[in-house]
Amino acid sequence: MNAFRYQAIESSGTAVQGVIEAEDRRSALQLLGSRGLCPSLLEPVTGRAKVTEAAVAQPAAPEAPAEGRVKRKEVTAFTREMGALLAAAIPIPQALESLGEGEESGAFRAVMRQIGEAVNKGELFSAALEAHPKVFSRLYVSMIRVGEEAGLLPKVMNDLADLLEHEDEVRGEVVTAVSYPVFVLAFGLVTVTILLTVVLPRLFSMLQEMSHELPLPTVILLGVSHLLAEHWLIIFTALIGVAVGIWKYLSTEAGAELWDKAKLRLPLIGPVCQAAALGRFARTLGTLVRSGVSLLPALKIVEQTIGNRMLAAQIARVAEETRGGDSLAAPLRALGVFPRAVVQMIAVGEESGRLDEMLLKVADIEERHMRARTKTLISLIAPALILAVGLIVGFMVIAILLPIFKMSHAIH
Repeated sequence: MNAFRYQAIESSGTAVQGVIEAEDRRSALQLLGSRGLCPSLLEPVTGRAKVTEAAVAQPAAPEAPAEGRVKRKEVTAFTREMGALLAAAIPIPQALESLGEGEESGAFRAVMRQIGEAVNKGELFSAALEAHPKVFSRLYVSMIRVGEEAGLLPKVMNDLADLLEHEDEVRGEVVTAVSYPVFVLAFGLVTVTILLTVVLPRLFSMLQEMSHELPLPTVILLGVSHLLAEHWLIIFTALIGVAVGIWKYLSTEAGAELWDKAKLRLPLIGPVCQAAALGRFARTLGTLVRSGVSLLPALKIVEQTIGNRMLAAQIARVAEETRGGDSLAAPLRALGVFPRAVVQMIAVGEESGRLDEMLLKVADIEERHMRARTKTLISLIAPALILAVGLIVGFMVIAILLPIFKMSHAIH
């Protein structure tokens, strides 16, 4: 009998690790499957490292945090360059050393040095990456592990780089689209605040001296200006307190779940969020399947990386149905998460043995919908913000001019 060290996911989604004894790797996989475990790592244990099976199903040890902050674009560039070096048959330690020497970020250079040291000590590349969960996501580590086991690490890294680059491109388009409305809103708030707290108090003191009976719009504006000028610190502190309170609530499980549900149900914003989440689901799952990850572990990984708790719960239900032997399309059709045409494409992909290709096509469709809906949303938000700022400034101008007109009529 041989000993195999494994890391796996239970049906409840809990990560476990331990050692199992079996005649060979296939027998170990079958034994783990019979226990309801989905292995993400399975490697032989030799020499003094052997332990008994008493360690089975113990919770995985907490992962050590990464030092410093590493930008996403740095990870994307590293993945592409590492894939090219491995395709050129350069060993992993030498490739890491070469990339580390040219890395400008001190934080990422330190991470690569730690990974290289771990690999030199005999650790798997995926295990060394897993020690830095703030830099390399669960999806990233899982795909690298599959590439190691299948002997296709360069290809898997190129697939992973394609995925990261595509996500960066989509994220960049969204940021570019919303930057103009955000600028308009910020500029309007700053302008109105300066007028109310600096300019208008001096002007109104002069108007009050010239006329004791001010029009109603002028009185309202004078009251708002006085309130902001005299109590700005209290108002600012209160706004900060409210913002911090909301942020802390959304950081809780109940708050995050409520926000995830609200994002999908909000008018105009909901369809954009849903299309983005479904596109991410299809692209991530398609990339995992194309890289050789079996469907059930791939669904578990996608469940934890989709970024929306409501959709993650539905994906967990899909995974349970798939565990029972059903196809992917059947539970998706029953849940009604995807449009019927999309589910039909997935069913065709399963029947033809091209599930990964169909999932990636579904991702393209959903991402096109997300882009179109984002453009529509921005085309509505930008004029609305400009109109709102214009109405506020217009009211302020009218409130200032009314007493002047009143005094001019009194003189005549």
